[in-house]
Amino acid sequence: MICSICPRKCNTDRSRAVGFCHSPDKFRVARAALHYWEEPCISGENGSGTVFFSGCNLRCVYCQNYEISRENKGVEISDDRLIEIFEELIEQGANNINLVNPTHYAGRLADVLSKWKSPVPVVYNSSGYEDVNTLKTLDGLINVYLPDLKYIRNDKSLLYSKADDYFERASKAILEMRRQVSDSFDNDGIMRSGLIVRHLILPQNTNSSIEILKWIKGNLSDTYVSLMAQYTPCGKLDDTPELKRKITQREYDKVVDFAVENDFEKLFLQELESADSDFIPEFDFTGIM
Repeated sequence: MICSICPRKCNTDRSRAVGFCHSPDKFRVARAALHYWEEPCISGENGSGTVFFSGCNLRCVYCQNYEISRENKGVEISDDRLIEIFEELIEQGANNINLVNPTHYAGRLADVLSKWKSPVPVVYNSSGYEDVNTLKTLDGLINVYLPDLKYIRNDKSLLYSKADDYFERASKAILEMRRQVSDSFDNDGIMRSGLIVRHLILPQNTNSSIEILKWIKGNLSDTYVSLMAQYTPCGKLDDTPELKRKITQREYDKVVDFAVENDFEKLFLQELESADSDFIPEFDFTGIM
């Protein structure tokens, strides 16, 4: 296919070559397993049925999943095998099917989800760097959107992710996600449909975090927000020395205090102890082969 599904608009024929995401036309995946470290309303007690796709249309320099996002570690599988993986996760008791980093496969996923109707919610877990028109093709197929809102300053998104238009694209994409889904939960507190906006606090970037919270307050005041403290230095960071350490208690408190003081009632908080490489999954093809 000639690919223009994300804001990069590479217009690459992915059956013959790869674009910025380094991904072929067919699905390439690195892990499928129950995951217990998402927000409580996603993981619950049974776990979230996560499927990690290889490649990425953002390729952040600090990505904790760099083995798959930047090095493209993974196994190519068919559409039918992906459906089998979904069903195997459901048999294991998964609360949902959690598509991790699905953006560069959005078109193919729309085809799969149109013919295979999931008995559990489908979660679209992305970087937020999305094309609104592509998201519209997923309307009615995705139950829960779980996007990041990483940056608000263009210079930072250019430096960290080679995407100076990140906020422009992500903010519009998240508003489209909000249009598509309303929040609802089952009797066990598991989200059946809805939107949770995630923000990862980065070292020396707390003012940007506060600007993002201000935007959310002004545009998505009734939306769940997840403040993440799990940043762990990974990848090659010589050009971004500020990212060579974890966030401090002072940085964490500054952002969290702002959220609390400004009445963010629908707020998930991640403790600083989550910044540990032990929480990074092993991309060993579990559940794939």
